[in-house]
Amino acid sequence: MHFGALSITVNFQEFCFFYQLEMDAGEASVDVHDHGSIIDSKKHRVQCNYCGKVVTTFSRLKCHLGGIRGDVRPCEKVREGVKESFRKKLMETKRDGIDKAVGKLCHPDLPLKRNWCHNSSSIKKNKLETTQTAGCGNGRHPEMDVMVEDGVPESSPVIGEELSKKACDGEENRDLLSVQTKKSIGRFFYEMGIELGVVNSQSFHSMLNATLGQGQANYKIPTLQELKGWVLQDEVKEMREYAKTVRDSWEISGCSILLDAWIDDKSRNLVNFVVECPKGPIFLRSSDISSIIDDVDALQSLLNEVIEEIGAENVVQIVACSTEGWMKALREEYRIRNRPIFWTVSVSHCIALILGKIGMMDSIRGILDKAKIISKFIYGHATVLKLWKNQTCDRELIKPSKIKPAMPFMTLENMVEEKRTLKHMFSSSEWISSEWASTVEGKKVADLVGTPSFWSGAGMVLKGTIPLVHLLSLIHGDNTPQMANIYETMDQVKETIKEEFQNKKSEYDPFWKVIDQIWDTYLHSPLHAAAYFLNPSLFYSEDFYTDTEVAFGILCCVVKMVKDQRSQDIVSLQLYEYKNAGGSFKEGSAIDKRTDITPFQWWSQYGRQYPELQKLAIRILSQTCDDASKYGLKRSMAEKLLISGRNVIEQQRMCDLAFVHYSLQLQNSWSDINRDIMADEIDPMDDWISDNVVEIASQNGESAWIGMDSSEVHMHAEGPSNFQPKEEAC
Repeated sequence: MHFGALSITVNFQEFCFFYQLEMDAGEASVDVHDHGSIIDSKKHRVQCNYCGKVVTTFSRLKCHLGGIRGDVRPCEKVREGVKESFRKKLMETKRDGIDKAVGKLCHPDLPLKRNWCHNSSSIKKNKLETTQTAGCGNGRHPEMDVMVEDGVPESSPVIGEELSKKACDGEENRDLLSVQTKKSIGRFFYEMGIELGVVNSQSFHSMLNATLGQGQANYKIPTLQELKGWVLQDEVKEMREYAKTVRDSWEISGCSILLDAWIDDKSRNLVNFVVECPKGPIFLRSSDISSIIDDVDALQSLLNEVIEEIGAENVVQIVACSTEGWMKALREEYRIRNRPIFWTVSVSHCIALILGKIGMMDSIRGILDKAKIISKFIYGHATVLKLWKNQTCDRELIKPSKIKPAMPFMTLENMVEEKRTLKHMFSSSEWISSEWASTVEGKKVADLVGTPSFWSGAGMVLKGTIPLVHLLSLIHGDNTPQMANIYETMDQVKETIKEEFQNKKSEYDPFWKVIDQIWDTYLHSPLHAAAYFLNPSLFYSEDFYTDTEVAFGILCCVVKMVKDQRSQDIVSLQLYEYKNAGGSFKEGSAIDKRTDITPFQWWSQYGRQYPELQKLAIRILSQTCDDASKYGLKRSMAEKLLISGRNVIEQQRMCDLAFVHYSLQLQNSWSDINRDIMADEIDPMDDWISDNVVEIASQNGESAWIGMDSSEVHMHAEGPSNFQPKEEAC
């Protein structure tokens, strides 16, 4: 009897199990009235037959039964077959509605609300929620926030996942290679700031066909709408994710606000705000400050907005790219009011000021003018330039620089290195037989190249300037924070100049005076002195020297950066331990420990016993000393962004384009370990080439930059039609 009852029970359970499977596998009824009952017809309230939940309208009951999360909680007791049937029906209904209102989907991998290509009619039918940003906001595009109907939540992950399989012309399986190709092309357009309409150019298509070969048909060029749509939004999403990882590090390392300001061809005063920390730089925003350029309070309010966006507790310093104009006014404001955030001036800008002042010294200017005569003559005449190129295997005599005041000294250094080649060229048979050898100008240049006093004077100029040029190259080519070394490095530059002149004060002192003038007036900051003190590789060395300037620097940083008096007292006691290499500092003071790792790493490893001082040291040593100029940001995108008159949607798209454009530039420049101050090409309008520059087509079809008068043009060309002025050389 007992075993029989058990057998019946087991058989009944098996029956129920297989019956449930059969029901789940079959097509359940999708008539919602079979699965719910009306309990209040006036208020449209219906009750689920499975769990008893009451919802408003049968549309919500469908979502409840289909397990679609959003406005209503999914039913936990409904059979799987019923659930799947309602889910499938909802997807089909929603897909039909989207096809009618929007048209074809254009991206398989995006959530539903970002998966639509809107036309004018669809925008009219749907509500838009817009959020205007100027770069690093929440990343939501106005076209992304279209509201859905019929009770189906817009963020449904199931529907988005299923619809993605039907995206782009109804393709079942989207070619991943094609998607990546489109994104790569889009990234190129965004980074270089190329007009998106170029994608429709036949020449662009022909270029890709020629590059990839006609036989490769597996790639697809993105359409203009795709570049404006999902491709752009994918890049926005990736850049914001990258920016978030950088932002997350600010709490520990702090950050610096870098100013990049200029006046455009419309006489507008524009500025880009870049934020930098050891994790890398990110673009924050662009602003037109033309209307407030003379209002210090308004400028301060703008800066306060930027600081608030970053978090005032994260900002250590603002690095200015100029010492004049509105930046000078703000610098005075910070100095007078003793604000907790430091105002510093870019090292690159200060060194450029030093080189500019040195270049104006009478003895220096005379040598540079003579060197300029040589370069103008060579680059100003096609036959002479060709002779130079033949002598040097196509090397350039002029060395262009991203920092203009450095170019004369870089070019002069190159001339000295090419001294033997220059002398050989002006004594060669090719020169003697040329038409220019007998001219007054040609004889003057040849005599100058052969004059010993010119070369000795050039050597003197280089002794006092090349150490500064090398410092510029070091700053531009190094991604590690320079704050820990700039104080000592500037002293080393001065000592190098002194040694070059064999300690003769009458010769090195003029250079020292210019350096000290700029250092004392603009460059020196308490941050520099404090970083020098907190750099263990310098502090624990035998030649470390503490003067009143260094002592004041560390004291100033403690007062400004440590908020309460109690913490300041603790830091003071911990500084005593650091000074005497006590506690955990004793282990870190060993030579191999303080020189094998960066100061940031040293404090992270050996400062744990003293957390208050550790935090202060890390935040000081993590800062840069340079502005955003080293990244070479293109300013045309900001100039377009700050043009008024666009509608909200187009302005948001421009914000997204600017954010992606500058983010890509910063990211790629940050990872470029070969970045230096050398420019990519010579400016044809530079006064080291010629005052009047024209372009003459040579016989082989190439062009040469030449400065000449009308008689020279007829001498070198068949007629006036053979040359044209270069109108857009700059």
